Amino acid sequence: MIQLQEKSDCVGCEACAQRCPKHCITMQEDAEGFFYPQIDTEKCIDCGLCERVCPVIHQGEPRKPLVAYAAKNQDESVRLSSSSGGVFTALAGHVIAQGGVAFGARIDAQGKVFHDFTESCEGLAAFRGSKYVQSRIGNAFRNVEKFLKEGRMVLFSGTPCQVAALHLFLRKGYDKLITVDFICHGVPSPGVFRRYLSELKGQLISFDKEKGREVEFKNILFRDKVKGWKEFSFSLEFSKDQFQYRRTFSETLKRNIFLRGFLADLYLRPSCYHCPAKKQKSGSDITIGDFWGISRTYPQFDDDKGVSAVLINTAKGKSLWLDIINQLETKETTYQVISLGNPALERAAQCPEKRDEFFRNPDQSIASRVKRLCFTRELKNQLKHYVRKILSSVGLLEFIRKVRNKGKYQSV
Repeated sequence: MIQLQEKSDCVGCEACAQRCPKHCITMQEDAEGFFYPQIDTEKCIDCGLCERVCPVIHQGEPRKPLVAYAAKNQDESVRLSSSSGGVFTALAGHVIAQGGVAFGARIDAQGKVFHDFTESCEGLAAFRGSKYVQSRIGNAFRNVEKFLKEGRMVLFSGTPCQVAALHLFLRKGYDKLITVDFICHGVPSPGVFRRYLSELKGQLISFDKEKGREVEFKNILFRDKVKGWKEFSFSLEFSKDQFQYRRTFSETLKRNIFLRGFLADLYLRPSCYHCPAKKQKSGSDITIGDFWGISRTYPQFDDDKGVSAVLINTAKGKSLWLDIINQLETKETTYQVISLGNPALERAAQCPEKRDEFFRNPDQSIASRVKRLCFTRELKNQLKHYVRKILSSVGLLEFIRKVRNKGKYQSV
């Protein structure tokens, strides 16, 4: 029977629930809106399989990639509908073209995020773009195993802890399995996002002159590039009275309440503050993410439409990369350069002092709690922004960056 020292250690990967031969483990939502395993001790036969597939109990070893790249998909429509440079679509599309299957996270109109698979390139559209909510794995690991046993090629994408859990769940290596994780800041609470959407729906109804209309959401995007890649927006389409008319709601990351709370780390899963899968411990073949800082490092490569950071971790990942590289515009770089703009590669988010206060007041709206608890942090960020502008105007900012980066490179 699986037992962790602390509930907060559980990453919610659901591997234990899927592997249990007696189906005595179910995932139950707690007061914070995260899912945790609950065990029916009457059915449990103490086989130990649940413990063997746990990525917290069995952690991988830290690794460094074989090679690193900046990359952009040459299909601009794909890149604009992706969070960064559209590399996932190229990887998954190649696997599907070989008769394979691709797994990723999709979001429905109610804001539920869950893992699914597709056998068509058209189906990849639902997997593109970040979903800043922890996804439910459901039966995804079992389906991956089924396809692999049928001899099919499978690409699985997910958070580092989900990828680590899949490898443990399978209990052996498969030549036809490609795992892709992403540079993960942490996963926000599904319960908090559900509450945010409910409050947003009420807000949209109250703005309508004709009260009582039912609001339906569609095309929820956490990383809409309508104002660019760096100044991304949360957006969604909504309709009233069964699509009689449709509108778009959109707010930039600095204005949107949910994104502000997420970036302040207010409602990440407790395990994210001491993540067991940092430093490439997931065992993934390829790691992808945003190439933050590229405007300073390789300004000629940046057009504010999105650039992916790509880490090739294994020989199998390198083989797939070489198969798709002609679909991309690429520039070879280093792990050190990518990690400068992506500290989440090696460090977990720090738990904010006010996190407990956020969850202690469920009767208050998400908006009121985020505004109150994030005020000091956001004020500090605004002051930093103004200081940077002043330093830049007198020519000191670039000098300071060069000195700082030189010191970091020398220490690596």
